[in-house]
Amino acid sequence: MYDYLIVGAGLYGAVFAHEAKKAGKSVLVIDKRPNIAGNVYTEKVEGINVHKYGAHIFHTNNKKVWSYITQFAEFNRFTNSPVANYHGELYSLPFNMYTFNKMWGVVTPEEAAAKIEEQRKDAGITEPKNLEEQAISLVGTDIYEKLIKGYTEKQWGRPCTELPSFIIKRLPVRLTFDNNYFNALYQGIPVGGYTKMVANLLDGIEVRLNEDYLAKKAEYDVMADKVIYTGAIDAYFDYKLGTLEYRSVRFENETLDKPNFQGNAAVNYTDVETPWTRIIEHKWFEFGKDEDGNDLPKTVISREYSSEWKPGDEPYYPVNDEKNGQLYAQYRELAEKENKVIFGGRLGEYKYYDMDAVIASALDMCEKELA
Repeated sequence: MYDYLIVGAGLYGAVFAHEAKKAGKSVLVIDKRPNIAGNVYTEKVEGINVHKYGAHIFHTNNKKVWSYITQFAEFNRFTNSPVANYHGELYSLPFNMYTFNKMWGVVTPEEAAAKIEEQRKDAGITEPKNLEEQAISLVGTDIYEKLIKGYTEKQWGRPCTELPSFIIKRLPVRLTFDNNYFNALYQGIPVGGYTKMVANLLDGIEVRLNEDYLAKKAEYDVMADKVIYTGAIDAYFDYKLGTLEYRSVRFENETLDKPNFQGNAAVNYTDVETPWTRIIEHKWFEFGKDEDGNDLPKTVISREYSSEWKPGDEPYYPVNDEKNGQLYAQYRELAEKENKVIFGGRLGEYKYYDMDAVIASALDMCEKELA
């Protein structure tokens, strides 16, 4: 009946579906959720586009991806400048001259660099063996203790001494007053929200929601020549080699009858005593205004709580350590024997993908598959 059955209406599935239809293929998209857009799903609450599965800020240096995705949405000029709250003390993120001035009273880049070097030497770190040592070698002990340690241990559920150093190697540290967290040429939020953008990608394509592919696999497999599967790779094989590990996130949402709660889209709570990792105030992704430029009288906040994933939870961040890497490699071998199925996306490839990387991966697959 169809050339392609696409399992999952998130970014990977939507991009592939759009390109397949453009190439003259017949396509059916199914998703077990009641909505399209996967984890980038946004829903309107009090006129605010609420990021239901956590904050998503589009950023990329890939001109091809930017040119592609801007066909389906106009992007605003949002710049990600989070704030760190440590027991009521507020610091700039990424770590920059504002952070160093507040922490140490230094004024020049030379003074900041000297302070970091002094603390690194005092800690006696030459070859960082874990995340703690890597962080101290990048920003010194004070910033590590106040702004990294508690947040990271809440996020990963493990002591920093047990986490690999590579997790924090990309940490932005700037001896300038640049408050832009992402060092990306292109950045913003789609005007009207991500759901609208994904709906534009899926325009004219048959989509069925509330459909669990794995529960009706035999029935669905006969409906198409090929399957694009964007669900969890271990779930596809019924966890027969074991379960891949993820971190999950729980959200506590609140609508407040006030125009402004924290004055910023994201505030990270970096002490270990506060149970949530951060609070998102969704309206500031769009400058506190609706699509017509009107100020919004209410606000919606989400507290984020990090947790260990268990079956039934939403998997967010793959735990890309050695043990899980070896297990994924075994699942990958099984996947390569499934002639009719292509595995893609964050869950299908067990990768911590930013949105631009998901789109790039989908476009690469389209070039191979639809040529």
